[in-house]
Amino acid sequence: MGALYKDLSERPAEEVKLKLKHGSWEVEISCAESRVKQVVENVLSSLDTIVDPEVQSQLDSLRAEIESLKSRPAIEAPATRSDGEQKAKGGMTCRGLLDSLWQESYFSSEKALGEVHEELGRRGYNYDRTAVSHSLADMVRENILTRTGTMRNFRYIQKRPLGG
Repeated sequence: MGALYKDLSERPAEEVKLKLKHGSWEVEISCAESRVKQVVENVLSSLDTIVDPEVQSQLDSLRAEIESLKSRPAIEAPATRSDGEQKAKGGMTCRGLLDSLWQESYFSSEKALGEVHEELGRRGYNYDRTAVSHSLADMVRENILTRTGTMRNFRYIQKRPLGG
């Protein structure tokens, strides 16, 4: 028969072995049974703080870009028209800008919402993603564009040729 102990604190701790997979990491852990939760939490929190050097360089360049944007003068809020649609600088609406992109054959290859939103931002027009999404949906309803993919992952492409 096994040994008898006056209380559990006299019993030798059983060693537990675990194998954890987290992202691209795989970790093997050996520890006392009583410390499993603490050790696993420590390992997972440290894995989340380790960043791939390539990702870190991208983060650094984005931080630098954000700092340079902060130093630029603020742009006045766009004026609101009587029909509720906002005009951007130069009187361009979100839909008007998307029509301009279409005229330039920007949609000749499939574009995700994020790509379209970034292109507008690159050109100096910072519309909310939902405004861009609604305008793209309007263009799909009007048979100017068509979309492929699934909800939250649509890609937009030119349906009608220019002038058609």
